[in-house]
Amino acid sequence: MPLTPVPELIELARPGGLGAFNVITLEHAEGIAAAAEAVGRPVILQISENTVKYHGGLKPLARACLQIAEDSSAALGVHLDHATERGLIEEAVGVGVNSVMYDGARLEYGANVAATADIVRWCAAREVFVEAELGEIGGKDGAHAPGVRTDPEEAAEFVAATGVGALAVAVGSVHAMQDRAATLDDGLIARLAARLPVPLVLHGSSGVPDEGLRSAVRNGMVKINIGTRLNIALTAAVRAALAGNSGSDPRKYLGPGRFGIQQDVVNHLRVLNV
Repeated sequence: MPLTPVPELIELARPGGLGAFNVITLEHAEGIAAAAEAVGRPVILQISENTVKYHGGLKPLARACLQIAEDSSAALGVHLDHATERGLIEEAVGVGVNSVMYDGARLEYGANVAATADIVRWCAAREVFVEAELGEIGGKDGAHAPGVRTDPEEAAEFVAATGVGALAVAVGSVHAMQDRAATLDDGLIARLAARLPVPLVLHGSSGVPDEGLRSAVRNGMVKINIGTRLNIALTAAVRAALAGNSGSDPRKYLGPGRFGIQQDVVNHLRVLNV
């Protein structure tokens, strides 16, 4: 079906959370879309700036994700994640991506506000949804490190000053966790949800156990970003397929890897459907 705008995806997901899954390879995108179709839930395919650097460019993978979304029977969006360069955002929008995250978290607060507001204005004229971040996420110099949290009043000021459509907040998760030991501050999530007029976004969701994700959604978290868990599932499936296999056909291990991603996304979508 046609690419679905993020605000519509959010409404389709309610009262549950909207799963947003990181795409690194074509197998990621295919597995995520297959899971959305199997469960009948909306999802976002996310391409990070780091993945763009890995591939040496945005367009091939972005165009593949856009085509997968168009061909899918599920409601899908395509999102550029953690973009620090305006040029990359403009390129993504030019290709047809309908949602971007501008990551100005490493800038001084005033500079972050100014840069984010400018990008929001540019994107609004093109009907592109913008997510932003106040303070650095853990794994990116540590705003999601233990004890670091988003202040609701500062967040409200940031949203009002920039006009962003969604805000990534620090409530206890950390990027790239290999285990699921993160404990979220549900009380803070509820206060942020009550104070902010825009959807809250949870980064580093792979480190949060299932019940923690359910509780976060019940308390007001809206968009749930998941990446590392998919890579863990992919890697485990590939290793199992390669064990004792002397062949060289990559389809023999990438296929199971893709199915591993699909299964993991199915599980997460069911968890988020609270």
